[in-house]
Amino acid sequence: MKKSISVFFPAYNEETNIERIVEATIPVLKELTDDYEIIIVDDASTDNTIDIAEEMAVRYSFVRVIHHETNKKLGGSLKTGFANAVKDIILYSDADLPFDVEELKRAVRVMEITGADIISAYRLNRVGEGIVRTIYSFSYNLIIKLLFGLNIKDVNFAFKLVNSKVFEKVTLKSKGSFIDAELLIRAQKHNFKIVQIGVDYFERIQGSSTLSSFRVIFSLIREMLALRKELI
Repeated sequence: MKKSISVFFPAYNEETNIERIVEATIPVLKELTDDYEIIIVDDASTDNTIDIAEEMAVRYSFVRVIHHETNKKLGGSLKTGFANAVKDIILYSDADLPFDVEELKRAVRVMEITGADIISAYRLNRVGEGIVRTIYSFSYNLIIKLLFGLNIKDVNFAFKLVNSKVFEKVTLKSKGSFIDAELLIRAQKHNFKIVQIGVDYFERIQGSSTLSSFRVIFSLIREMLALRKELI
């Protein structure tokens, strides 16, 4: 029996991207299963994201929109998405389409073959990001490995396919971008199996990202240290 699939996209001011990624995802889901849903988590966008998302929910019965009245950042959006997904396996990704959505088919196949509870993808080609972001990412992944024993190549990449049973034991607390690491760290603590796959990476060409701002990095470090203290 094919597993049912939830796909959700956290979206803040993604009016130029959200319809494109939903339309790209639909045919892939149709190939994989007859039981699927797409959830758009609008994080109090100030542009036309919510209007476009609501229009798609009218157009497609399998599209749901959840709207935050106040901006809850990445952590809040991911917690909302995972909490509201109702299918067997859950994919989360950014709304700017950072990878070929066809890779979802490979991720599902790898999950079935290996018995993995989580498929965590990593970027194969990152040269376009620049030296500063590359160093930042390498350093962050190394710190996570040293502090938590988590040997993941690309902790924060927004391509994670998760068996819903993981959330029977894992409760996420992070409010910011540390939530990606928290998910993997807590899953590993509960002995869930994590398998990595490499995918081609597409740089954001529309909209903007704030994940490397000093405020985001400070919040990430604070939440990292709090989890370290909790797990010691």
